[in-house]
Amino acid sequence: VQLVVESGGGVVQAGGSLRLSCAASRSFFSIDTMGWYRQAPGKQRELVATITSGGSTNYADSVKGRFTISRDNAKNMVYLQMNSLKPEDTAVYYCAVDTTIRQYWGQGTQVTVSS
Repeated sequence: VQLVVESGGGVVQAGGSLRLSCAASRSFFSIDTMGWYRQAPGKQRELVATITSGGSTNYADSVKGRFTISRDNAKNMVYLQMNSLKPEDTAVYYCAVDTTIRQYWGQGTQVTVSS
């Protein structure tokens, strides 16, 4: 049973937009920070954006002004709106969920931006 599931990836042309969604298990009693990370081929996984339960956000410099993270605490959902996409945004995007017990990861969703 997957406890964290991402969706919304795909192929888009440069300049386009995508919206990623992440559903965390409703069995999670208390979720603190939720976030998005990405890993491009041959590179290390890197932080894209995080959001706390109170709504405080943090973004990688490379996506500031283009990506927006949001969450729905009632539904245990986190979203990533990605605008003005660039070829260098191509990666597998992973959702991470921090609970009081441990951090959980999804299996990732592929985002490919063509030039």
